[in-house]
Amino acid sequence: MARLFNDVLGGRGAGVRKHDGRTEKRRQRLLRELESGKVRGAHELKPLDVLVRVNELLGLGEPLRSIRKVAKVRKNEVPPEEVVEVVGRLHRAYAFRPECYRFVGLSDEVLRLAGVVSAEPKKRQRKTRPPA
Repeated sequence: MARLFNDVLGGRGAGVRKHDGRTEKRRQRLLRELESGKVRGAHELKPLDVLVRVNELLGLGEPLRSIRKVAKVRKNEVPPEEVVEVVGRLHRAYAFRPECYRFVGLSDEVLRLAGVVSAEPKKRQRKTRPPA
């Protein structure tokens, strides 16, 4: 984000931006860690680790579908009433994107009750053709 900020204010423009070498290597490492379920090959990824990595990849512009291809969605067997308060507090503290929580097995119901997503489902807007 800092490099993008510098590029925009430095006059290089904010068009389609290709990742520099460090960012690309980081993106690849994050995807690799999600795929293996391990941090740098040693320790098991904890649920918070998964949230951080998915959120960062989305911030780097990685499409959700490519993250889904490599990350195993975890099963959550904790009753929703035990998790709602914790998820709400976590979201207020970190403001992860709502899509991230699904990778740790949290349902839409839990996300609604925790205040992560609104109670109203989004209406899909139809694409209309411009008048001829």
